[in-house]
This record gives sequence, structure tokens and C-alpha cells, in this order.
Amino acid sequence: MENQILELEKKYWKAMEDQDFETVKSLTSFPCIVAGKDGVRSIDEQTFQKMFESNKGSDMKVVNISGVETQTLNGNSAIIAYLIDFEGTMNGEKSSTKCVCTSTWIKDSNSWLCAMHTEGELEKK
Repeated sequence: MENQILELEKKYWKAMEDQDFETVKSLTSFPCIVAGKDGVRSIDEQTFQKMFESNKGSDMKVVNISGVETQTLNGNSAIIAYLIDFEGTMNGEKSSTKCVCTSTWIKDSNSWLCAMHTEGELEKK
């Protein structure tokens, strides 16, 4: 099951790269909880879509996912944590970022959905 959760994370990030809202939506349990540098929020589907669409015009590419740790809590939930490297352009400026991420996945009927995601940018050394 751990490999399946990692593959779901990769599918989610690929959809983010491709700006494919329908795939991202199909992998998300709403309302979802998101925690990051802007704080902690519970986000409904409509707000999530607005946030997603506000990033149009910027590009992002996942360069690497490493340090993956997964744990199955029961047959219907799993957690994953990993390091992720991004490259991209926002407002015409190129950048690279390394973050630590965690997600909680729940099985709803026969589909796995992300119910919670955290993201924290690592300090550049």
C-alpha cells in the first residue's frame, strides 16, 4: 500500500504541474486541511479551485522526491512524508525550492483521497 500512496502523491504533483484541476479535485477530500507558510486552513472545493486558478501563468516542475516515509494506519488511511525539490517561474522570476511535505490519505469507497497536506520550505544552506 505504501507504494500506492507514493504513486498517488506523484499523480497529484503531476496534475499540479500540468495545471489539471480535474485530476487534483478527483484526488482531494473536501473540505481539505492545508498547512504551510500561510498558516492552517480548512478549504472547500470552491476556495480550492480559486487558489488553484490563481497560479495560472506560473510554472512549476517537481525535480525530485526523496526521503519518503509512509505508514498505513489501517486499511482505510495512510500517511506519507517526504522531501520535494521544485523549479519554476513565478512573475517572470526563476526559482528553486526544497520543501518537506506530509499528506494524509483516506479511502472513500474504492478511491484514495488526500484529506490533509502540509508543506514547509526548508532553509537554504
